Amino acid sequence: MTGIADNLQRVLRRIADIEARIGDASDRPATAGAHVGGAFRRTLAEVSGAPARGDDRYADIIARAAQQFGLRPALLRAVITAESHFNPHAVSRAGAMGLMQLMPGTAAGLGVTNPFDPEQNIFGGARYLRAQLDRFDGDERLALAAYNAGPGAVKRYHGIPPFSETQHYVTRVLSLANSEE
Repeated sequence: MTGIADNLQRVLRRIADIEARIGDASDRPATAGAHVGGAFRRTLAEVSGAPARGDDRYADIIARAAQQFGLRPALLRAVITAESHFNPHAVSRAGAMGLMQLMPGTAAGLGVTNPFDPEQNIFGGARYLRAQLDRFDGDERLALAAYNAGPGAVKRYHGIPPFSETQHYVTRVLSLANSEE
């Protein structure tokens, strides 16, 4: 029976990924450098490195989550930009879901019952980011590395892990957040 459940989960993730791609293509204008047919669609802001100002549909949720968890709203917006570019239906190849790309186990542990619900996802992601900041004494660089690669990797390497993806992620998120303030 678990084989059927596993297959169903894979099919549902694939459907969500396809829906996200369809929604993503219809939500954004095609821009120079956009690869419309592939998995990676990049806007002019992403290509140029300009910060995304945040999707106005989620501004209130972001402000409330930032206040509740003592986070900079710009940092939350930057994480969302880096993780999903404000696509609430995003699903990664690893299975991370929603705006803040929560893994299923992490989402469940945070009490997120529907990771595609923007409010649940943002509040869950903000709670997780706060936990990482607390774990790493308020160091945003280490907290972001833990958000991306896991807190175990940060502890194992006594800092930002030597993974190019994680190093790029930390730099990008902090650059986006700091350019907003």
